[in-house]
Parts: sequence; C-alpha cells; structure tokens
Amino acid sequence: MTRKPWPLPFWIAHRGAGKLAPENTLAAFRLGAQYGYRAFECDVKLSSDGLPFLLHDAILERTSNGQGVAGEQRWRELSLLDAGSWHGRSHAGEPLASLEAAARFCIANRFALNIELKATPGQELLTGQVLGREVLRLWAGSGLAPLFSSFDPLSLQGARQSAPEVPRGLLLDSLRSGWLDEALGLGCQAVITNFRLMDRTTLETIHAAGLRALVYTVNDPAAAQTLIAAGVDGIITDAVDRFSPA
Repeated sequence: MTRKPWPLPFWIAHRGAGKLAPENTLAAFRLGAQYGYRAFECDVKLSSDGLPFLLHDAILERTSNGQGVAGEQRWRELSLLDAGSWHGRSHAGEPLASLEAAARFCIANRFALNIELKATPGQELLTGQVLGREVLRLWAGSGLAPLFSSFDPLSLQGARQSAPEVPRGLLLDSLRSGWLDEALGLGCQAVITNFRLMDRTTLETIHAAGLRALVYTVNDPAAAQTLIAAGVDGIITDAVDRFSPA
C-alpha cells in the first residue's frame, strides 16, 4: 500500500530536549538542536483566551512558578511566568512558549514539529479545531508541515475538521479493542505507541494498514536497537545526548 509523504525524520526529541532543559520551552528546542536533532515533539493546549501554548500538565505547578489550571488563565498572565527555574538556575526566567514562537523557531531553522494536542479537560474538540486553524496560518507558505498527535480521538477529530491536510497520529498507551479501526477512522497516517507495546505483530498490523509506526519514549540503547531492527518508522526520545540523529 502506498503511503503519503511524511513530515518527520526518524529521531524526534521529546518535549524539546527531554530532561536536559526545561521541557516544552524554546531553551529545550535550542539544546536539542545543538545535539543535532531536527525534529521536536511538544505538548500544546489553549489559554482561556484561546491562544495555543506549550505545556504538558493541566496545572502549572510542576514546570513553572504559576498555580492552578493553565487553561483557565489568560495568555497575558501565563506569558509572565518563569518556566525555567524549576529545572535549574541557568534557565531562570525562561518563559512559557507560545505555539507561534515555536513555529517561528522551527520554520526559521527548517525543523520538523510533532504537536501533541494536550487539551484542558472538556476542551478536546475545541483544542483540535483551534490548533488546526493556527497551524495552517503559522506554517502557510513554509513548505513544512507539522504532525498532530493525541491520545484523545476527539482532539484529533477537531484537527481533522479544521485542517484535514495536516497529518495526524493516534497515540496509544494500551492496545485497546478497535485501536486500528479508530486510527483509520480518524484518517491518521501513523500510530504512535508506548515502545513496550510495539512488537513485530503490532508493527506488521500498522504497516499492513498503510500507516507508519512510531514509538515513545525510548531512552535505552538496547531497546532502541531492537525497535530499529524490527522496522519502526520513528523514535521519540529524551536521550538526545545518547542517540545521534544522523
């Protein structure tokens, strides 16, 4: 089965540079780039006034000096937070990154981006719809295309509604009943599983359906070599200092 063009190289830096810099910040992207990475994964949600920005958790406490549910706060307030000091003094004052800032960085450097739709609970469809429109606006004329991914089918459906031409990948942390039909029904081009789930049978099933098979979050060299030998199409890793993307 012929597969559509694919926007990502094989190696993808998780949340920018994994654990070596404050996750989901431009500092993490810059550090990942210093290690030779040309593709980055990040988590994106909406502020209360509808601006997409990078953050994994629903709440702010773990990775910033803010408090409360991030999606209930306006970007004006969120943009003033320190998202770097928790990781170390050298990153003090690093701000939360807007999707627009991440897009400018990636387009200027010809980097690829995997945008995980990480909606505030209750905003899954809206997040996908807004992100679809924003990606079409921000990447217009660049010749690049990011990848949308999500564990939540409703978020992917929203992205499909507003930006059907932007590729999508279904994230899985378990092989629930009907997972392949779900991915196909959402018009996905990839299935991205926890690396422990990706055995040869699962890989062959994904490939037979004409989809790409990617894995997260692989930090062990032996596991990486096993997956590469099996024929996976991409690896998301924290260990940007351990794996050369060349």
